[in-house]
Amino acid sequence: MRVFVASVGLTKIGDHWNKSLVDLAVEAGRKALSSKIEPDYLIIGNMFSSLAASQEHLGALVADSLGLKGKPAFKVEAACASGATAFHTAYNLVKSGASESVLVIGVEKMRDLEPEYVSQALAMAESAEYTQFVGASFAALNGLLARLYMHETGTTRDELSSIPVIDHKNAVSAWHAQFRKEITPEVVSRSSIVADPLRLFDCAPVGDGAAAALVVSERLVSEASKFVEVLSSSVCTNNFSIYERDDMLSFSSTREAFEKAISTASVPKGKISFAEIHDAFSVTGAISLEAMGFSKKGFACKDAAEGKYSLNGELPINTFGGLKARGHPVGATGIYQIAEAYLQLTEQAGENQVKGARYGVTQNMGGIDTTTVVHVLGSAE
Repeated sequence: MRVFVASVGLTKIGDHWNKSLVDLAVEAGRKALSSKIEPDYLIIGNMFSSLAASQEHLGALVADSLGLKGKPAFKVEAACASGATAFHTAYNLVKSGASESVLVIGVEKMRDLEPEYVSQALAMAESAEYTQFVGASFAALNGLLARLYMHETGTTRDELSSIPVIDHKNAVSAWHAQFRKEITPEVVSRSSIVADPLRLFDCAPVGDGAAAALVVSERLVSEASKFVEVLSSSVCTNNFSIYERDDMLSFSSTREAFEKAISTASVPKGKISFAEIHDAFSVTGAISLEAMGFSKKGFACKDAAEGKYSLNGELPINTFGGLKARGHPVGATGIYQIAEAYLQLTEQAGENQVKGARYGVTQNMGGIDTTTVVHVLGSAE
């Protein structure tokens, strides 16, 4: 069974003080339900609603709020890869023939928490018995990774800044982006230290947001005005904690998920038009590009600085700003990537449009390459 995205919905990412977690999910969901197709299932991607909103049982709660009483509904969690893992679940339901249509919503409400509690929530992607116990924050682990990366590859501080610079430039014309202002490498390098050598502008911001996608079978696709095909969906896991791995600079989960995804999709790497990558920190974006084979090891930042990954470059990345500038409401990020790929492949990306876009890749990560989800989408033929 072929699988398609029939419609998507987005909320702007930012500070939504007057909207609840459910309000955001419903807003995005209703936009995606603007077509004539009614979903058989509802799947929610979310990471820490229990801590941030004192709320679980999100599937039934959002289903009720959307008027989908009686529909099977549940939540999927895989840390920051929750959104893409929820989409993977929907893909398999439709691919197997178990469902004709699934509404997937990724949602996170982060700004209601004080900063120290956001840090605590994000740390839940790591081991409670070890990493959390010794007080190592998620930013601290990525800071150590960045220091190792710079030491081993010779990447300079300004080169490390190159991917955030691309993100911010692309976000200027993205209506749903959290930060719509260009920056320079110097702005990144001189911003306040978060976890040396990572600076404030190396790190994805905290924000609220929701995104939705309606996944349908080929039998229903004629009911949609615009649609893209989901050519493959792959999930892989790594050793749980980064310090347990033989090579901390090798994202094997990303590499294996990507290789499986493009093989299943039968799309050569050279034909990929754009990639939405998981750059929660500048260093994770760089290593992800290298793991997928778009850059040689140690050269992703240099390639970015030379324009390879710019909107008009050889392989545009993060075409609406990526995690750094579009924003990273963690459980929703994977669905934002899918929605942005949909906009590109249906030529609805406006000023952010990649010319002649035919195939897109999305890569969403939970932990530091602990769980990685890769999708390949193609313009419908």
